[in-house]
Amino acid sequence: MKIPEILNNKRVLLWGYGLEGKSMEKFINKYCTVKELTVFQGRREDIDEDAYDYIIKSPGIVAWDLSDKFTSMTDLFLAEFSGQIIGVTGTKGKSTTSSLLYTVLSRCSDRPAILVGNIGFPALDYYGEITDDTIIVFEMSCHQLAHAKTSPHVAVFLNLYEEHLDYYGTMERYFKAKSNITLNQKPGDYFFVGNNVPPIETAATKTVISYDGPMRFEMNIKGDHNQFNARFAYMISTQLYGCEPQKVREAIAEFNGLRHRMQFAGNFGGIDFYDDSISTIPEAAIAALKSIPNSRTILLGGMDRNIDYDLLTGFIRAHDEYNYILMYKSGERIFREVADLPCCHYREDLRGAVELARELTPAGEAVILSPASASYGYFKNFEERGDVFQQLIRE
Repeated sequence: MKIPEILNNKRVLLWGYGLEGKSMEKFINKYCTVKELTVFQGRREDIDEDAYDYIIKSPGIVAWDLSDKFTSMTDLFLAEFSGQIIGVTGTKGKSTTSSLLYTVLSRCSDRPAILVGNIGFPALDYYGEITDDTIIVFEMSCHQLAHAKTSPHVAVFLNLYEEHLDYYGTMERYFKAKSNITLNQKPGDYFFVGNNVPPIETAATKTVISYDGPMRFEMNIKGDHNQFNARFAYMISTQLYGCEPQKVREAIAEFNGLRHRMQFAGNFGGIDFYDDSISTIPEAAIAALKSIPNSRTILLGGMDRNIDYDLLTGFIRAHDEYNYILMYKSGERIFREVADLPCCHYREDLRGAVELARELTPAGEAVILSPASASYGYFKNFEERGDVFQQLIRE
């Protein structure tokens, strides 16, 4: 059903006014004829549900047990375009995989493709460009999926690690939110899933992709995790969209990655610097160290969301060949567990950590910002954290 048909002649409340809320307002003003449109940024208990036919919730607002009046941009978009959508979720790698898929399909299929969603492009901003033939690659966060009642035709669930517990409280609730990407799929739909994701009941045709699978690609971006991401792009594009395998491999080989995701930020004073500010979990930081052949120093820490760092502290104790510089609240917590090791150091902030990294790292080796922690409370987002890091290394 088309979105204007759903909203026309209805009383609509936009709950939240961030990137999606503003995009939703613009869309309604352009394409819909509603009885009433209200923007609200307050608490749920202050919403008079009886006064509205639809309440469109922004993804960053924490709310549970919502009535059928509540919906979202993601769910509305799925209601109209689910048959054309490749939805991509996972704790890590969804932006890279979505961008890879978009790049490959744009070059190798005979259909137009667009990239929307959590990667920073609100889906409805592209409403007027979508034809019946358009392939829509939609990066979907857990927040966007949390209340979704429809699933995409092709669903991708890359991996599941401990994350966003400040929002969801438990891993079970976090996993349930992400599982909506496939829970409402139908026979004839497709589900591609990484081998560390717990079993999910689905009516779709399921393909499990292994992290350590044998298929390898020539790539400009480093790391086994990016080989894993590329397997999804290759299999979906060749199996479902008729792309020629060699052309797909060529497109993957030419992909240069995204900013703040294992991005080579430059060589300064003979030291290589890498910006992996997107890293918010221990697994990502460990993967970064393993991916860069001349790794020597890693900068860790940020907002403390009470995730379990035992995996990271165990790795630190087993690998004293690296320098570990801890910072901010989560870094302080990690440091308490490993302060007895000469390879571990604490600095209060990113500036101090970069200064110490220059002192500790020999020329010809690499410093990596891969914090294994969220940026909030210290930076607006991971992009700003990466930008500040790149400014500091140039000073």
